[in-house]
This record gives sequence, structure tokens and C-alpha cells, in this order.
Amino acid sequence: MIKGTLIPIGGNEDKGFHRADRFRLDYISQGILSRVVYESGGNGANILVITTASGIPDEVGQSYMDAFERLGCNNVSHLYIDSKEEANSEENLNLLKDADCVMFSGGNQYKITRNIKGTLFHDLLVKRYYEEDFVLAGTSAGAMCMSKEMITGGSSKESFIKGAIKLREGLNLIPELIIDTHFIQRGRFGRLSEAVARFPQLIGFGLAEDTGIVIKNGNECDIIGSGMVIIFDPGNLKHNNIARLKDGTPLTMTNLITHVLSDGDSYYLKERKVKVMASSKSFIE
Repeated sequence: MIKGTLIPIGGNEDKGFHRADRFRLDYISQGILSRVVYESGGNGANILVITTASGIPDEVGQSYMDAFERLGCNNVSHLYIDSKEEANSEENLNLLKDADCVMFSGGNQYKITRNIKGTLFHDLLVKRYYEEDFVLAGTSAGAMCMSKEMITGGSSKESFIKGAIKLREGLNLIPELIIDTHFIQRGRFGRLSEAVARFPQLIGFGLAEDTGIVIKNGNECDIIGSGMVIIFDPGNLKHNNIARLKDGTPLTMTNLITHVLSDGDSYYLKERKVKVMASSKSFIE
């Protein structure tokens, strides 16, 4: 049984600030990052923010350190891994050993796999997730890299067309899923549809912004945040013509099971079942 907790997030989670005062939010204390802190053990948790995916790692790292500080966390550090050599360094491995939670930022998910996949850091990350009470969170690119089949590109304008998306192998932390992010805001229905058509044994999770999933035991998925999670379950497809199509050709799928879930709802991966909550409960209760 997997002992750790996985928290993929759809991007743009509330960090409790905005450049314009009139848009500042006051909900961070009950938002996704607060849930990350709670699952990690509370305000005293050692949180390691990894900005390998980002093109502006220092700025992004500081934004997360500021956000966690607003939540009362002062034991937060920032790590930027720019090569496999850095991922194998004893210093960085020790940072991972001491962390209660690792939080991957957004950016380019391929940079995460290029610099971390197959390294000692990756091995230790997987070991701690499987064997310890350890939290691994990631937003946007940091969420998408969690799956084995990882979406790396694809235009929303070319939706539902074979060959519109690109995939690489991710960190393989939750191999049952294909994860896409910014899902509602960027209209990514088509590229996740193609992904599950190509891998019909997997389940597609499309996460809206400021929306996440708390995955326990590698099975129970609790929806959190202000938006929705769209689930594509291709397990009962009656028609899927992707194998015989040429690239650039529209897809046909029938009987694709679709769920639209929000805060307080749950999904069970092994059973492929939904549990819908009549009303949300505080995760602290």
C-alpha cells in the first residue's frame, strides 16, 4: 500500500496576493496551499519548493515561500535542479530526506523529467512517497509530470485530431492517470480525449485552475479548490478508431464516461467509482 499523499493542482492556485488591491483574495487560509500544509503535518512542516520547471525559478520560489509564510509556515526552502548531476548531489538528496513535503512549481514539465527522471533524487522521491507519510504536491507542469504518460504539448485549436498532442514518459508516480492542467481555462478537452484514446487503459484527469486532488493510498481522490475536475474514463469504450487513423484526422470515440466533480467530491481509481458529497466538509473536521 502507498503510504504517501499526492496532490496534483491545476495551476494558478490562490497564494493570497494580487498586484491590484481590489483583486486580492482572502481565502488562502482555506485554500489548496493550506491543504498542502495540513497534509504535511501543519505549520511546522518542512516544505521543499522545487522550481525546476520554471523559467523564472527565483521569482516563483519566492512567491511560494511568501505564500507559505502567510499560512504560518517558516520552515520552507527553495531548490532549483538544473541537471541530473545536481539531482544526484548529496546536498540536494539531504534536502529531500529532511522534507515533509515537496512542492513542484509550474513551467515546462519536460524540464522536470529531463533533469530529475532516472536520478537518485527521483529514486528517493518515489521511495519516500511509497513508504512514508510524505506529501508530494505539484501545480501545472508539476502536476502533469506525476503520471507515466505525460502530456508535453498540443494545441487546443487542433482538438480531437489524431497527432495533436505530444507525450513523453513522466515520473510515474501515479501510472493509472493522465493529468492535464489549466483544463477549463485553456479548453484542453480535445487533447486529453486524444490521450485516453491512445491509452484507453488509463483515466484522464483534467484539472481546472485553483483546483486540486488529494490522492491517498494511490486510490482515493478527494477534490479540493474553487473549480472542477473533469474525468475521462475510457474503460467502456465501444468504438475507438485512433489506431487506424492517419495524423490530422478527426477521432471517433463512443461511450466515453465523463464526470464533472468539484470540492468535496471523491473518485476511487481502482473501482472507477464516484462519491459525490451533498455538502463540503472542512478538511480539518
